[in-house]
Amino acid sequence: MNYKDPKVKQAGEIVQSFMKISRVLTKLTSRNAESLGLTLQQMGILNLISANPEITLKGITDKLQLPKSTVSINVDNLVNLEIINRKVIEENRREIHLTSTEKGKELSKKSCQNALSYKAMILALEKIPKEDIQVLIKIHNKLLSYLQDKGEWRCTPFES
Repeated sequence: MNYKDPKVKQAGEIVQSFMKISRVLTKLTSRNAESLGLTLQQMGILNLISANPEITLKGITDKLQLPKSTVSINVDNLVNLEIINRKVIEENRREIHLTSTEKGKELSKKSCQNALSYKAMILALEKIPKEDIQVLIKIHNKLLSYLQDKGEWRCTPFES
């Protein structure tokens, strides 16, 4: 990789920009989770269960794109904390639905009320013209689409 190449420099700047924004948002979201006595992953799982009552472990794994083992450990901890319940389905004993307890619903509600990353993003976006925000969203969606099209970048020689 030729780091003096203007295209490589530009790509590096954009990657670094995304990483910095991601770190700030993750830090704010982690602070919210910690204020509730949860980890970031536990809060994400709880909020997903609260929004999708009776979701399965596989459903959580698919939606959050986390390894099954990570989700299982976090679900076990949330059950032990009496934040969520497991419900075995009689027709298919291997299928387990997850629901929030009253305590879990209250924590999820507080999580949404304290959503620091959303509040910070709203304040930041208020300083940007609406047209620029729409362009930003469009560009992000295009970039994501191009990045997910692995065939395009896998075959392109980057070395100069």
